[in-house]
Amino acid sequence: MNRPARHAKPAKAVIDIGSNTVRLVIYGGPPRAPIILLNEKVSARLGRDLGPDGGQMPDRAIEQALAALARFVLVIADYGVRDVQTVATAAVREAANGPAFLREVAALGLEPRLLTGEEEARASAAGVIAAFPGAPGVVADLGGGSLELVAVDGGASHHGISLPLGTLRLPTLREKGDEKFRRTVHKAFEGAGWATAHDGPLYLVGGTWRAFAAYAMHEMDWPLSDPHAFALSVEDALKFVRKIARTEVTALAAISGISSLRAAALPDAAQMLAIMLAELKPDGLVFSSWGLREGLLYQQLGLEERANDPLLAAVIAFAAPRQGAVTEATRLAAWCSGAAHGEGPEAERLRLAATILALALARVEPNLRTRQAVEWSLDKRWIGIDARGRAMLAAALLGACGKTEGPASLARLASVGDLREATGWGLATRLARRAGAAALPASLASALQVEDDRLILVTTRERAPIAGESVTKDLTALAAWLGLESAIEVR
Repeated sequence: MNRPARHAKPAKAVIDIGSNTVRLVIYGGPPRAPIILLNEKVSARLGRDLGPDGGQMPDRAIEQALAALARFVLVIADYGVRDVQTVATAAVREAANGPAFLREVAALGLEPRLLTGEEEARASAAGVIAAFPGAPGVVADLGGGSLELVAVDGGASHHGISLPLGTLRLPTLREKGDEKFRRTVHKAFEGAGWATAHDGPLYLVGGTWRAFAAYAMHEMDWPLSDPHAFALSVEDALKFVRKIARTEVTALAAISGISSLRAAALPDAAQMLAIMLAELKPDGLVFSSWGLREGLLYQQLGLEERANDPLLAAVIAFAAPRQGAVTEATRLAAWCSGAAHGEGPEAERLRLAATILALALARVEPNLRTRQAVEWSLDKRWIGIDARGRAMLAAALLGACGKTEGPASLARLASVGDLREATGWGLATRLARRAGAAALPASLASALQVEDDRLILVTTRERAPIAGESVTKDLTALAAWLGLESAIEVR
């Protein structure tokens, strides 16, 4: 239990001095799947007066930002965090008074680092790479002062550029008329021809893009609440662009997940997105809640830590305090593999994650288990899993509770075959836990096998008494689910 306790402590902090907001995020949890312990921001809007040729950050905005940073210094000290990264982006980079502002930030005891446009793009790309390991595509990180574009593929990034198309600048551009706006955005993208030829989806990073996802999820009555990994086709995205254009800002702000700040920026950003899709021609859209800040943390990791599976890292950390030990879960998953296993590495990692969570779920009060099975699967933010995987996770956890039917919404996320397979994983985990297979001696003295049309629980004579009423009932239920007859044999 020492490891989970250590992970629970605040380990790292990132202060992000952006064009719109100044934000402090304190992280704990495993390095490969950091958990947010504190997330605070102040909407100083440092970049609100900057034009194409730069300008000055307003004095009042600077005062707000410095006051927030002074408070952040105290909060970080209270939490005992020593690993702190302080970065500044487009507004500070372009403002004439940016260097003076950074000196005042340093006087507070922080060590600010001014990111170049390319460094900002690559840090955002690192966040997407961390969240979607190995995925190809183009990352589009929209901030207040700029839009960063960078290609990702095979765990690496390239062609990072920064465009002056942040949310604070779009209203001024749109005031010049739709045609002028289109030409301006088109011209800005002239240096991003590499993105048009890049395979894969457009990964959208930033609060305004998440607001777009929240709007689409609301309109679709989407079964999931977290916009991370939410995917849209280009056709559907353009449909929502048109609908947003006809929607009042107050109506947008009334939707869950859309703040008044994001609602005000959403119509302009949506119009720019339509032009971007025509320019870049991506395979689709995927929304990422991980971006620059998580990318900065990921860039600190060694190669071995980066190679860890973010889903399994997060599940292990979540389940450990609830007695969901990964060693026991691995034994259970191995014991079940003779009858219920995933096809390929992707399915097997999902089955192991479900087994770890099922052990933790068994420690929850019985009247809460079914609800928690669904909430843990569909509502908790997991990294490295898509909507289909979440639905299969829910089906597996419900199966581990002895339930073979779940919410109807699961059928919108995964196929009938996927859900049926995952339910079998859960029923097998339930049987294995009842048979004591989490313990090493028991796992070696019994086995689950499929022979011809029979599901057989094989046990030694010494372990035979374990096959009591509850084990026999679970064996029969799993066999019926798999279309087999059940049998118990002493060998």
